[in-house]
Amino acid sequence: MLDLPGYPASDLRYLPREQVVAALDEVDCVEVTAQALRRHALGSTILPDEAYLPWQTPDGHSARSLGMPGAIRTDSGLDLGLKVINASLGNPDRGLARSQGLLMMFDPETAYPVCVMESAYISALRTAAVTAVSAQRLRTDPVGHLAVLGCGTLARAHLRLLPAVSDRLQTVTLFDLDRSRAEALADALRADPDTADLTVRVEDSARACVDGADLVVTVTVTTEGYLAPEWFAPGALIAHVSLDDVLPEVVAAAGLVVVDDWGLVSHDDRRLLGRMWRAGTLRAPDGGYRPDATPDPTAAQVHTTLGDVLAGRHPGRVEPGRLVLSNPFGMSILDVALGARVAAYAEEHDLGLRIPR
Repeated sequence: MLDLPGYPASDLRYLPREQVVAALDEVDCVEVTAQALRRHALGSTILPDEAYLPWQTPDGHSARSLGMPGAIRTDSGLDLGLKVINASLGNPDRGLARSQGLLMMFDPETAYPVCVMESAYISALRTAAVTAVSAQRLRTDPVGHLAVLGCGTLARAHLRLLPAVSDRLQTVTLFDLDRSRAEALADALRADPDTADLTVRVEDSARACVDGADLVVTVTVTTEGYLAPEWFAPGALIAHVSLDDVLPEVVAAAGLVVVDDWGLVSHDDRRLLGRMWRAGTLRAPDGGYRPDATPDPTAAQVHTTLGDVLAGRHPGRVEPGRLVLSNPFGMSILDVALGARVAAYAEEHDLGLRIPR
């Protein structure tokens, strides 16, 4: 058989979840995420559009696959990767995590894949890390009361990181439509030595959960808004992670609206801010309207990106008593930044399974 030249014997490193977790335990995920956000604001990243594949499962649940490539220039070179993250809304009813996927890292010279790793853990941790960075940079006072809406995997990721960066945290309130999930999370927090000294309450409603909270984290699967501006404490920071929980009135009431990347938000037609942009009820960071929208003179505005705050291009919060809305769409470069650290740690400690190509 005629051979094809140019394919010498080589290995691909595969890292299962357990070894990804072990590697990330040695990484300051919040600092790596902040550095990546800052580099993105300074133009040191490549962030193409994501590919989105939706379908209905045989049981009638919504499912999707996202393909998210990205690259980030660092002091040591160029980190490149591709995350594929899939999710089915029917998984929690089966006792499964909603999402799972893989992150593939590339050699910048040959472009060959060199490392493949479980990516759901990285995805959850980088999401929580963005919230942690927001809490550090968009609040004038320490977080004493944290409210979490939705008690799945992302809630647990947030509650792994936030107590460590919020040294004044005293109270955590939880709400989930399935109260047993909230109770299970509360029990886990009380049993964990790192969070056992916190006051943890499960509330009967979303409104009761957010009442008086300094930081509100939404990590639900809703596609309909329900959070009203009058529910929040003055000056609260809302980490709008699941992107559809707040009503448009919250966006309008916020004294500061921050996104991770305006291009990703404005190109999306499924989530709240993208829908508002298309309707003319939201202005861009430069104050402009979507060209084909009917301008609304009372429109809210996206003020800046978190990266611009970190880079010193925007002061962040300037009115302590006003709501702040952080609306991170989710960027592949953050997965790549953490994946590069994981791959380097795995190489140094010879972790994972070496698979012949």
